[in-house]
Amino acid sequence: MAETDTSADTANATIETAAQPNDNSSSDTATSAPPPPAKPESKRWADEEDDPPEEPEKKNDAPSISEPEVNVAELKITENKFLDDPEDSNISAVTTGDTPYTSASSFEDLNLSPEVLKGLYVEMGFKKPSKVQAITLPMILTPPYKDLIAQAHNGSGKTTCFVLGMLSRVDPNVKAPQALCICPTRELAIQNMEVLQKMGKYTGINAECAVPSERTSSTSIQSRAPVSAQIVIGTPGTIKKWMSIKKLGVSRVKILVFDEADYMLAKDGFQDDSLRIKKDIERFSPHCQVLLFSATFNEIVTNFVSRVIKGGGNKLFVKKEELSLEGVKQYKVYCPDELTKIEIIKSKIFELGENLGQRIIFVRTKNSARMLHQTLVEDGYAVTTIQGALTVEDRDKIVKEFKDGLTQVLISTDLLARGFDQQQVNCVVNYDLPIKYTSGPRTHEPEPDYEVYLHRIGRAGRFGRKGAVFNLICGDWDELIMSKIEQYFNSPVTEVQNTEESFEGALKSAGLL
Repeated sequence: MAETDTSADTANATIETAAQPNDNSSSDTATSAPPPPAKPESKRWADEEDDPPEEPEKKNDAPSISEPEVNVAELKITENKFLDDPEDSNISAVTTGDTPYTSASSFEDLNLSPEVLKGLYVEMGFKKPSKVQAITLPMILTPPYKDLIAQAHNGSGKTTCFVLGMLSRVDPNVKAPQALCICPTRELAIQNMEVLQKMGKYTGINAECAVPSERTSSTSIQSRAPVSAQIVIGTPGTIKKWMSIKKLGVSRVKILVFDEADYMLAKDGFQDDSLRIKKDIERFSPHCQVLLFSATFNEIVTNFVSRVIKGGGNKLFVKKEELSLEGVKQYKVYCPDELTKIEIIKSKIFELGENLGQRIIFVRTKNSARMLHQTLVEDGYAVTTIQGALTVEDRDKIVKEFKDGLTQVLISTDLLARGFDQQQVNCVVNYDLPIKYTSGPRTHEPEPDYEVYLHRIGRAGRFGRKGAVFNLICGDWDELIMSKIEQYFNSPVTEVQNTEESFEGALKSAGLL
């Protein structure tokens, strides 16, 4: 079973959220209301034309937890048959060497500690592994601990795979970093930390989150004690900085995880930082296991990753034609102008969506986010916006309010396209279709960002639930982008007329009305 919605359990886990002042290699920034003063802008991943502010670090301590007496018999799950998820049925695994791997029909097949099992059953509410977990966990946990490149559908339980891997490989008695997880954004790092806190609640394992912040002075990282937590989760710029000033030792790291690995190792992503961190770790720990997880790996990144991973490693892939989520219905709505797009947001996404749960509206740039936010708020619509201008504290507040259900509609750049997990989201709107960034005027044919599109629609219909995606098509440019997306995934997208009846029919077809 894939992971449920995760909220931090800070009373029972150790997390020291900290960061250094100038994490320029990370794209972790957001905004929520009025725009900041104008300044020169540069393109950043997840938020076009975004130039993040310098961010000092913060530190937030909480007590570690340990409950050594665990009665596994009382926790035992009797329903242990294999979870044959239809959306995962076309997963193919390629193993290297002669190590035998047997799919796990239950978590107890994996020889997990009683403390980890209790976290899975009691805190996470799991009963049995999902298909992805059943295949990949034996690869991760079986000696000689080979590297793994794993691609699977959004919402299929990938986070549980690498979190379990980290919890199972570290020794709680050794007070030094032994597992490292690197994420492209602050939001994803914090979310993964929350999963780790819940799953590892009874293990006594300490963890620290290395992400940008603005709460403390820029010198505090220099004066703090070296990291002693067994697991560190963070963004590449902060982690690289901590390593460079010798506050994060990596000589005992056994397992290195790259979440959203396709972007972490892409040339226009965090490739330089990721490879530097990997190289520095392998200087001291040459047998460190490397895990790369994502829902998407394009051909260029796949070829590059295959060269980087030593000995080839084990691989798990899904064909691109089979990646579109079966539980999510995709629609396109033709709009004569941008004003029509805004009217559709008001009259359909707000009015018809009141009983549908939460909704995310994706835009391409922070300027689009500001414009749409201001227009909706001025007309009395309740909406929050996250993008690349305000403080990280504002960003945290916006995400928390959305995850707590206090807000129902969130406008976002692609900052939240990858990995953001909120089960109550069952409707996604692509106000702007994602395209690969190019500078200069539109003088050539646009190229869709297929991976970002897949990640966006993956925010709806988490873990096999129902969901609907509405793509707002305005002009020949958008029509060409949409056509290429349909051809790439070999998945025609149904047209919806701009009428209340047509939208209601689409929502009913998606199982949401």
